[in-house]
Amino acid sequence: MPQTNVLFIAVDDLRPQLGCYGDENAITPHIDHLAQQGMVFKRAYCQQAVCNPSRSSLMTGRYPDSIQIWDNATHFRDTTPDVVTLPQHFKNHGYHSECIGKIYHDPRAHRDEQSWSVEEKLAFTREVRGKYVLEENLKLYQPDGKPGLETPAAAECADVPDNAYIDGRVAECAIERLQDIATQNQPFFLAVGIRRPHLPFSAPKKYWDMQHPERVARIANPLPPKDVPQIALHDSSELRLYSDIPDLGEVTKEQSAYLRHGYYAATSYADAQIGKVIAELDRLNLRQNTAICLYSDHGWHLGEHSLWGKRTNFEIATRAPLIISAPNQKTAGQTSRSLVEFIDIYPTLTELCNLPVPSELEGRSLAPILENADTQIRDVAQSQFPRPAHSRKFNRMGYSIRTDRFRYTEWRDDKTNEAEEKELYDHDNDPLETINLAAKPEHKENVQHLSNKLREKVG
Repeated sequence: MPQTNVLFIAVDDLRPQLGCYGDENAITPHIDHLAQQGMVFKRAYCQQAVCNPSRSSLMTGRYPDSIQIWDNATHFRDTTPDVVTLPQHFKNHGYHSECIGKIYHDPRAHRDEQSWSVEEKLAFTREVRGKYVLEENLKLYQPDGKPGLETPAAAECADVPDNAYIDGRVAECAIERLQDIATQNQPFFLAVGIRRPHLPFSAPKKYWDMQHPERVARIANPLPPKDVPQIALHDSSELRLYSDIPDLGEVTKEQSAYLRHGYYAATSYADAQIGKVIAELDRLNLRQNTAICLYSDHGWHLGEHSLWGKRTNFEIATRAPLIISAPNQKTAGQTSRSLVEFIDIYPTLTELCNLPVPSELEGRSLAPILENADTQIRDVAQSQFPRPAHSRKFNRMGYSIRTDRFRYTEWRDDKTNEAEEKELYDHDNDPLETINLAAKPEHKENVQHLSNKLREKVG
């Protein structure tokens, strides 16, 4: 029997779709179709809601604290040089392992030659055009992102073909590589990284035209949670890098509506590229022997809690899409509400392909859930985020756990490991996390119980 291939699709900053979190605005027919052919994990959580820590954790199957990656600047090979990554493990067992697009954090300094059989393609944003096509943005675009330079807009709509932007070229390259790989007598692990809907929200005009601006403009919970500690919030600095966004103060109602329109247009554009790649897999008759894993590195705030971007421990940043479609899957078309973590992806794909599961992995295989959607493999899902962000010199770490009912977060002093601020949200009664209940007397026992649970997880 031939070995099972893997098509590994990463999407940047994609919020959970398919009605998760009440977000039904996205038009994603190809992702929806994949969901009908696989299993949707409706409660899948990244380990840290920012690019490099999330991807490094997922690809090594270890928590951020274990690999000491909490910022976007540090390469995991600098802290754990001998770690065997997910694609490297497949390569070591006879697979052709290849990367097209953004899989790891994407400056060239973050390339990882050990992971791949051939050089990464279209993996470094600064070296390829594709964020913008309009001249008014191109003349301002500085690929080095040097401070003090005038910056382009946060979104772009242009009447151009899909391959005018980078993700269209990633899809074309992935299709070409599939055609070549299909002629080789070797199993493959093909990783395809889609950059949109990450900022800037750039997409061809036809995807903007698919949306309903008035419908997508509404923000369900635009205010910070009541009694939330200030450390849980941020200044939306990721968005404020762009020239049409104010450096300080609120994003206007008109700006918010335009940005949300752009995000959903970019989401539909990303979905279309994913559809092209999967369609080629089908055309080449490779689908029946290929496991597909689609995920996003984290969620994204679109004005919820007055925030834009990720970099929080709230549900909307830590929960992200995860779909797995495997050959002969008994649960195709079903959804699971089991709490799962992104470090579970590594052992899952390894087991699905009948490879040995490395003993040092900290995740748990989701294979039992793929057999029975009601299976539970853990009682909490863990995430974390440091303050200040963007630095290894943080002095507070926010550790957060999600149980079946609650999200509980402690903001701990990095030296004493003592909780200075706490958050508690009751998802049975407050799924949008609008009220912090941590200081309420009636929740004292819940706080103590969850604090003990957190200590069991992270110490």
